[in-house]
Amino acid sequence: MKSIINRPMPENKWGLRHIIGLMGSMTIMLEYMQRIGLNLAITEMVKFHTKSSKIDADTCHFVQNNTTIIQYTGEFDWDEETQGLILSSFFLGYVINHIPGGLLIDRWGVKWVLGLSILTSSSGTLITPIVLKTLGLWGLIGLRILIGLAQGPLYPALNVLMSNWSSANERGRLGAIIFTGGYLGNFLSMAISGLIISYLGWTGVFYIFGGIGIIWLIIWMILYHNTPLEHPYIKEDERYYITTTSGKMCYEDLPSTPWIPILTSVPLWGMTISKVGYNWGLFTVVTDLPKYMKNVLHVSIEENGVISGLPYVGMWIFSIVSGWAVDLMIIKFRWDASLVRKLCITIASVGPAVGFIAASYSGCDKTLATVFFVFGMTIMGAYIPSSKAIMLDISPNYTGIVMALIGAVGGISGIITPYLIGVLTPNSSLLEWRLVFWISFAVILGSNTVFLFMGTPGTQWWNDPDQVRSYFKGKDQSDKKETS
Repeated sequence: MKSIINRPMPENKWGLRHIIGLMGSMTIMLEYMQRIGLNLAITEMVKFHTKSSKIDADTCHFVQNNTTIIQYTGEFDWDEETQGLILSSFFLGYVINHIPGGLLIDRWGVKWVLGLSILTSSSGTLITPIVLKTLGLWGLIGLRILIGLAQGPLYPALNVLMSNWSSANERGRLGAIIFTGGYLGNFLSMAISGLIISYLGWTGVFYIFGGIGIIWLIIWMILYHNTPLEHPYIKEDERYYITTTSGKMCYEDLPSTPWIPILTSVPLWGMTISKVGYNWGLFTVVTDLPKYMKNVLHVSIEENGVISGLPYVGMWIFSIVSGWAVDLMIIKFRWDASLVRKLCITIASVGPAVGFIAASYSGCDKTLATVFFVFGMTIMGAYIPSSKAIMLDISPNYTGIVMALIGAVGGISGIITPYLIGVLTPNSSLLEWRLVFWISFAVILGSNTVFLFMGTPGTQWWNDPDQVRSYFKGKDQSDKKETS
């Protein structure tokens, strides 16, 4: 046994940790498919929607007597504002359960919290058509809130998974394996949903995505274990390699969460504001690009699925490329890590801001609009490697709480953007949508500017257990003096 333990495992050797990473990627991919399947399906669910307005020169709608006439043949009579409310309802539950979900992970572990998440999200997706047809609009909204609650712990759980299962030298690569699953989930959801709807109708999306999730839940519960120390199938040399090179600090008596220092941390709030801007742009496209393509450019459901999915392929590829480039600039060329990460996050802000505006000025040219959307979202992929590194650097010991706070506040964009877009685009005209993209432009670049001043990367003092204990001791003494 000694000869095995004293021989560290080569870094590039494939092992169980990579399979665990793929399991995390599969989980996020499936939950994203369940999350956004409705975004394309809703374009075919709307029964009848007529809006009349005077036409501007840029309008792409069919025109009769100088008025716009739109008619859909779905089952439900929902105007744009109602559709925005439906699409935003998921994020209400999602935001609420970030912090409670992070605390549950600390108590129950990733396996059981994510298992419950998969079960609830998959079951809710599976019964969506039944709930909608029996309980109506508010039943659907309530169910979407429940699915959001189920997916709230997803990112805190996956960050803890990465922290437990990765070597410090492989964290970027394992993170890329895990978190790019979201991009693949978005692409597959859009592309497959278009085909499913064209052959089986909109209900098929929920039955198929929900059913796949139930099957995955069984696999997850059998194969996943929370740490290398618990897993029965891991080889001893890999177990030793992970536990000795992870850089994860283990303390038997880690102090209680220092809430006040965390909540008053300037770098944490800088990263949080950056996340708000990133999510604003991301959710604008994730939730409403299918509606823009149908209502403004009038693409078919099959085209819509492919076009709406293409940006995520670009994000997936560019996130991997930029992650490699960041490591190269920091390790080989010895550029300042803070400068490199801020540069990448800035590039990830400017790209989509410019791409969205350019798409809105491409008129009725579907090809050109698609090119600009794909360009903008592809460049946005540079955000993931640097932002995840900064979030982990802020506090390795309180990773779950930090991720939960940033994710919860950042997720508010998901509540606001779909509903706001519904309010701003009652006629689904190009000029109305252009205003939507200008607002996104301002939010994305404004939040990035704030981040450049506030979001300095680096481990915070309250990550150190000894300093936290000193902080609590000093606070207790201060309280005693005030009492006396």
